[in-house]
Amino acid sequence: MKTICLYFEIHQNIQLKRYRFFDIGTDHYYYDDYEDERLITDVANRSYMPALEALGEMLKEHPGFFKVAFSLSGVGMEQLEIHAPQVLEKLQELNQTGCVEFLAEPYSHGLASLANEESFAKEVKRQCQKMKEYFGKEPKVLRNSSLIYSDDIGAQAAQMGFKGMLTEGARHVLGWKSPHYVYNCALAPNLKLLLRDVNLSDDISLRFSNVDWEGYPLFADNYVDRIANFPGEEHVVNIFMELSALGVAQPLSSNILDFLKALPECAKQRGLTFSTPSEICETMPSVGALDVPDTLSWTDEERDVSSWLGNPMQREAFNKLYSVADRVRIADDPRINQDWDYLQASNNFRQMTTKPSQVGIDRGIYASPFDAFTNYMNILGDFIARVNSLYPESVDNDELASLLTTIKNQDEEIEMKNKEITRLQTKIEKIEAAEEKLRAKLEKTKAPKAETAPKAKKPAAKKPKSAEVNEEAKETEPKKA
Repeated sequence: MKTICLYFEIHQNIQLKRYRFFDIGTDHYYYDDYEDERLITDVANRSYMPALEALGEMLKEHPGFFKVAFSLSGVGMEQLEIHAPQVLEKLQELNQTGCVEFLAEPYSHGLASLANEESFAKEVKRQCQKMKEYFGKEPKVLRNSSLIYSDDIGAQAAQMGFKGMLTEGARHVLGWKSPHYVYNCALAPNLKLLLRDVNLSDDISLRFSNVDWEGYPLFADNYVDRIANFPGEEHVVNIFMELSALGVAQPLSSNILDFLKALPECAKQRGLTFSTPSEICETMPSVGALDVPDTLSWTDEERDVSSWLGNPMQREAFNKLYSVADRVRIADDPRINQDWDYLQASNNFRQMTTKPSQVGIDRGIYASPFDAFTNYMNILGDFIARVNSLYPESVDNDELASLLTTIKNQDEEIEMKNKEITRLQTKIEKIEAAEEKLRAKLEKTKAPKAETAPKAKKPAAKKPKSAEVNEEAKETEPKKA
């Protein structure tokens, strides 16, 4: 039986403000708060809320049948908490149905997986904790920023305890293979891979309202027919996209939500089901390893990382940013950490691209890629100066590595001691509780005896021996006639 895995990503970029060379060292705030609020409010009203309402109706009308998955970046959640908390509340409401799964992804929606394993692992862990706080469960499946994946990244994901990853069903990787199977990581056989169906996903997210497209207009029954007509042994169809595709990329006036709401009924009629990524990883075996030595993503025609690292400007900015990754981790300063999250976001590098793209690139305040590069490097110069003020450049990499190892070992030792302390405290509490119980029992058994015991009689005075003899003589003396 064929199953559809429907997944949506939610992320909101942080907008950098115009930051000039002469601001370095004097202004340590880099963001356009007004623009952030305007953008997140707009996308929440135009896309997130209407789309989530529609998905909520689908979950109610098809209980236990329709299922959907989401991932949210930590930075995106921060913006929603401040400017559009109703979106998070709606997601929590959908979570109550038991048919929604939330996936892990890097907190910053950045490119740490390409540069620093420690930073990547820390980011994913932070995002997992945030997801658990909101939705009650730690994610079991990982979705990297823009579906970035390689064999090495998959191996690290497996070490982190994930049982599956989402990535792109890129033609140059698959070759003759189909994306409609479950594969596994070449370096970690236990990590299963779910591959996006590029055509089916982009038909909704990119082409749905395009009147010049040969498939226009797209109807739900025709769409599901295409899925049902895949070869019988192809069991998994993964449809992945950004949630903003519903309402922003494809306007609501195109009736895209009506199309979406018709999918479950059409799927039922054709004997198809819906599944979450975890369900697929648990129930479907892998057909074999997928070799991905070079990094791939879901962006642009090349499906690689050239959108972020394709020109010298991007690589210069990227290398300079991650050159202080270890120092940032050691510093553990709240303001530094927040700026680190925002400056890592992949859109900062995307705005510097000089590549032509079929999808429009939102450059924000920038007139050109060079303008984006100059502004970002000014901000980065100030940020690195602040980091170096905590851990100066005079501390060489070997010394820093030694310090990192010491800190890591101390953290592990502290964690072990804390666990031991917790165990002993629990043991002491149990012993004290048992003693208290025993004490109460003893008091209970003593109390009645004290109340009912009769008063002891006063012992009679002992008579002297001579008196006893006289009394005996009197008793034996014969009576007078």
